Amino acid sequence: MSKIESNKKQKEESLLDAAFTLFTSKGINKTSISDIVAKSGVAKGTFYLYFKDKYDIRNMLIAHKASQLFQNAENDLQKTNITDLVEEIIFIADNIINQFCTNQSLLMFISKNLSWGIFKSSITNTSGDDINFNNIYQRILNHKDYTFKDPEVMLFMIIELTSSTCYSSILYDEPVSIDKLKPYLYETIRNIIKQHICSDSSSEL
Repeated sequence: MSKIESNKKQKEESLLDAAFTLFTSKGINKTSISDIVAKSGVAKGTFYLYFKDKYDIRNMLIAHKASQLFQNAENDLQKTNITDLVEEIIFIADNIINQFCTNQSLLMFISKNLSWGIFKSSITNTSGDDINFNNIYQRILNHKDYTFKDPEVMLFMIIELTSSTCYSSILYDEPVSIDKLKPYLYETIRNIIKQHICSDSSSEL
């Protein structure tokens, strides 16, 4: 990476870090672009070289933070001996939940602002840094033991279920603590996956 490219990357990261701090402390509605550039130390004109408005940087942040979550889970998965795709999905879900437990501000930010459109963008993205969700998606599509019908629908349901149920359990212990919820959640995820496995797959749950 050249010095110019490195400087551009550093400015973009400074804007993202500043926006995340402000969004999670003040809220998106109460945060202005002027606040973001002041905290990042970047000129206001520079902001518009990277982002259209504060909602554009919010969407970039969500994709970026979600990508980091998946990358951390993927890295930990590589240290295990898990080879079955279903168990890989459960492991990744569990790992991400544990990351949320230790970073509740990230949970609040992502759960309040996450949309399937952002994940769909990650699926179709084939360049840049935030492609980890795409990697998982492609592994599901091309797995030798399983063929799935409507894999996007399957992932949508798993992501929405995990995000919505974990939010209340982690933050408020409602209806039960996250540790008590996990067995029910993972059984439901397995059932969702089972419903989407084609009958001609070589493996069954």
